[in-house]
Amino acid sequence: MPELEDEESLNINENLAGLLGFLTRRRWWILLPFCFVTLVTIAVLLLLPNRYTSAATLLVVQQQVPQRYVVPNSTTDFSSSLQAMKQEVLSRTQLLQMIHDFGLYPKERKRLAPEELVALMLSNIDVVPINENPQQPKDFNAFRISFTTENALLAQQVTNTLTSLLINEYLRSGAEQANNTTNFLHQHVVEKGKELQVQEERLRDFKLRYVGELPEQQQGNLGILTGLQGQLSNTMASLNRAQEQRAFLQAQLDSTTPRRRSAPEAPVFGPAPGSLNSTPLLTPLEAAQSDLTRLLAKRSELRSKGYTSIFPDVQRNEREIAQAEAIVNRLKAVAPPPERPRSAAPVTTGASLPSDASEDLALAQLKSNLEGNRIEIQNLTNEANRLKGQIAQYENRINQTPVREQQEASILRDTEVLRGQYNDLLKKEQESQLATNLENQQGGQQFRLIDPASLPSVPSSPKRLKMSLGGMAGGFALALLLAFLAETRDTSFHTESDLAKQFAPSFVLGIPPLSTAMEERRRKWRNLFQWAAASAMLLVVAGVEFYVYRSG
Repeated sequence: MPELEDEESLNINENLAGLLGFLTRRRWWILLPFCFVTLVTIAVLLLLPNRYTSAATLLVVQQQVPQRYVVPNSTTDFSSSLQAMKQEVLSRTQLLQMIHDFGLYPKERKRLAPEELVALMLSNIDVVPINENPQQPKDFNAFRISFTTENALLAQQVTNTLTSLLINEYLRSGAEQANNTTNFLHQHVVEKGKELQVQEERLRDFKLRYVGELPEQQQGNLGILTGLQGQLSNTMASLNRAQEQRAFLQAQLDSTTPRRRSAPEAPVFGPAPGSLNSTPLLTPLEAAQSDLTRLLAKRSELRSKGYTSIFPDVQRNEREIAQAEAIVNRLKAVAPPPERPRSAAPVTTGASLPSDASEDLALAQLKSNLEGNRIEIQNLTNEANRLKGQIAQYENRINQTPVREQQEASILRDTEVLRGQYNDLLKKEQESQLATNLENQQGGQQFRLIDPASLPSVPSSPKRLKMSLGGMAGGFALALLLAFLAETRDTSFHTESDLAKQFAPSFVLGIPPLSTAMEERRRKWRNLFQWAAASAMLLVVAGVEFYVYRSG
């Protein structure tokens, strides 16, 4: 074991000695490329122009009125809205206008096309969302907009302009979207209102066309039908009585005419006026007037009880009065004028009348009664036919009520559906109008500038310190590579191990270097010069790096 440890320590010492010898021999292969690359990198970095970045932070503020009172009419999420606004604000026309207004890229404008200038400016603009929840990248309530250019004040001005354009574009797009939504709903409300109006007109025309057959009129029709049937029963009873009276009067007339033809001319004694056995006979006109008086008294009685003209008994009484007045007028037209009383001797009790005059008077009275009866029968027949027609009409209405009910139910169902759609659209339009008014008053979701565009005092690029350190690391790696390549191409021997590897016999004789005093002095001065040169080069590199560090 001690032998193995001695062998391992011997190998380590040999490796260290070999590495040290390699670094010593190839020190200039390492030092010169390292310093050269480092200084060239720093020189290039110092020649690069400074670029300044101005940034502004915008906060997304929700609408000021709670959503339970005013529901927003925009369903687009903010990330989509931000992308749309970026496309609008960072459009080709807008960017070219800003390049012209601020005089950006004066050198590039001489050699680049407008599209290339727009691409160059887009590469210098950055809009970055500030996400507080990394697990939900689309859920953010703030973002930062920045612009980078060679002039710090110009970067601030351009950033302010971009911020204003974004805020104005968001307000404009929000108001435009709200107005478009409200106009869209209003147009549909108008169209649906026209459809509802047409449907309501259809329902009104249906009710006007089938008035009396509608379901809501069925009870009224049943009541009227019952009244008409009662009137018809009364009229038919009156007609039967009139027909019986006609048969009676006709029989009297038939019996009076043959008797008058066969009776001898003999004195007829009539009852004296005022006697107990005398029965005054009324003329048809007087009978009709008496009936008219009775009907007028009955009308007065009905009205005194509070019945109106829509009551069936009152209506029937009015028709009977009209019929009675017609009969009176007709009898007045055909009746002979009344004869003046002759200056004759007063008729005493038991006085005799001429038989022809008595029979003519009875016959005329029978004919007059028969004529009045005929007119009454005709009027009652007409009234019965009219009542039957009305009864048939109301029976037909009642029979048609189920059909009309189905038809009306279909029209009402369509009307209610349209009315529900119209009310729903109208409610949505009112809610959208509230949201639109809130958006126009800038009370909805909007941007708030919480960090205005800054005036940068330190350039954002190039990162000279980082890049110079990177240049140092690259130079050192390149130097080691060159030193290694030079070492591999070198065929000289520097150690005994190199000889042992090359030649098989072992050497036991060593010749030390034999230098003169002059050579020793030269070697010392050369080593001193080399150390001074190397130290100076390293000091220059360190000083330049320190300058880069201080200048940022």
